[in-house]
Amino acid sequence: MGLQQDTVTWFVGILFLSTLFLCSADVHHYEFFVRESNFTKLCNTTTLLVVNDSYPGPEIRVRRGDTVFVNVHNQGNYGFTIHWHGVKQPRNPWFDGPEFITQCPIQPGTNFTYEVILSDEIGTLWWHAHSDWTRGSVQGAFIILPAENETYPFPTPDADQTIILQSWYNGDYKQIIDQALATGIPPRQPDAYAINGNLGDTYGCTNDTIFRMQVDYEKMYLLRIINAAMNEQQFFSITNHTLTVVAQDASYVRRFTSDYILISPGQTMDVLVSANQNVGQYYMATRPFSDASAMPPDNITTGIFQYTNSEGGLNASLITLPARDDTNATNSFISRIRNTNVTQNPPLNVPTGIDRRVFITIATNTVPCNTSQCLLPNRFVASLNNVSFVFPRIDILKAYYNSSTGGVFTEDFPLNPPVFYDFTGNLTGFNTRAELGTRAVVLNYGEAVEIVLQATQLGGGGSHPIHLHGFSFYRVGSGSGNFNNETDPRTYNLVDPPLINTIHVPGKGWAALRFFANNPGVWFMHCHFERHSSWGMDTVFIVRNGTTTETSIRPPPSTMPRCPGT
Repeated sequence: MGLQQDTVTWFVGILFLSTLFLCSADVHHYEFFVRESNFTKLCNTTTLLVVNDSYPGPEIRVRRGDTVFVNVHNQGNYGFTIHWHGVKQPRNPWFDGPEFITQCPIQPGTNFTYEVILSDEIGTLWWHAHSDWTRGSVQGAFIILPAENETYPFPTPDADQTIILQSWYNGDYKQIIDQALATGIPPRQPDAYAINGNLGDTYGCTNDTIFRMQVDYEKMYLLRIINAAMNEQQFFSITNHTLTVVAQDASYVRRFTSDYILISPGQTMDVLVSANQNVGQYYMATRPFSDASAMPPDNITTGIFQYTNSEGGLNASLITLPARDDTNATNSFISRIRNTNVTQNPPLNVPTGIDRRVFITIATNTVPCNTSQCLLPNRFVASLNNVSFVFPRIDILKAYYNSSTGGVFTEDFPLNPPVFYDFTGNLTGFNTRAELGTRAVVLNYGEAVEIVLQATQLGGGGSHPIHLHGFSFYRVGSGSGNFNNETDPRTYNLVDPPLINTIHVPGKGWAALRFFANNPGVWFMHCHFERHSSWGMDTVFIVRNGTTTETSIRPPPSTMPRCPGT
């Protein structure tokens, strides 16, 4: 059933893309020079690895269906890779970017050119380093405008503005996670949050800058909001202004209005705002959301939505954001996000006859800590189905493509948890140990796949933003408590589920997603809380080749970075 339906999907998709490509698709070239630079914030100077001496890095701005070449020059002190978050890279996993999954790091003193192939993505995505915690400072927006002669499915904005929400640490991001992994304890919390690299006026350092967005009265603006924070979901609002959500994760959604948004790390959201209030200055503000036992700092970071020729008018008491632990606000907002039937979106094609079901429990765990730097007998790890992912030293894609998988990975990731228990109940005294391994799920080309992600109370509990590379998928359902495979599927939304690439799995709850495995390659799936991914809350989905060249992985480029020791 899934294979037959996928043939239809492939044909409809080709027609959709062919229509787009009748417009002239362009080729763009960017140069990224990555090196250490000094930044002073919180009255403290910190050395960070950044692109082109800027934090955040340069914005890529292209049109739908274009191809982008980015030549990355590593002028820093350690290796890294770059990922093009939300770009599906059809048949092109070689340039997807996660370290030791699809490539080895770009070593200092070398360069590597990525080929980024756009297909049906539209709106706002982003790029970031995909090595240890380097993405905390190596990051930027990836803006995809409508193709030539293509319109927006909403009133054309007068201008657009990128808003990147970030975590700020007084320190080098790589050193922070390296020290945490060596000692076996959690990495420290951020010192502040930032909007486009600015910390605002709430942290007490008079030298800190505040982001200002200049607007004209009665003009309409499209905000392109990216949550690039390391471990924090974020609320965002603009005082006295209504936000109209129009897209998420580079796909249009049914328009709805809200006083705030909730956006998880990795997610992007396109929001319209009208400058229709009394001329003045209004705070934009962001604060974290968490439903875990270990809460992030409850800091509010500010920016200014400033009307032309306005003075004064700022009043911090008017900032209205949900409380840090407001799960009702979070769930209410997410529940309103629906797909929209517009010609600018790919035709809705939700899998119904499922060929492969995967049920994954999410947890934080412990294992014995056996190094001289350990501070405690056990160290923290994280897991999916009780497997804590171990990154190999040769990239999995190369090993798979060359059929030399021995010692690199195995194809036996469990499709169900090894033990069923009360996932969301009181787990005091429950065995928290996990297995270590590099285990992948292998899918046949064209299979209709359903993945149910179950949050557990093992460790700190709480919600998780789970990102799948290489695909956009439909969020068909979510709920509280333990997933019931008899009754919960009856609640699925198969009519207008949002098409996304990063899904919010609610604390003490579950979320279900569906997609067709129609992109051959090796694709990483992981929690976008960096501490969890660093601890092993990851796995790999391998999609086998189809029967034709057009359904098979492209040959590898000759310029791939060499793996250490090879």
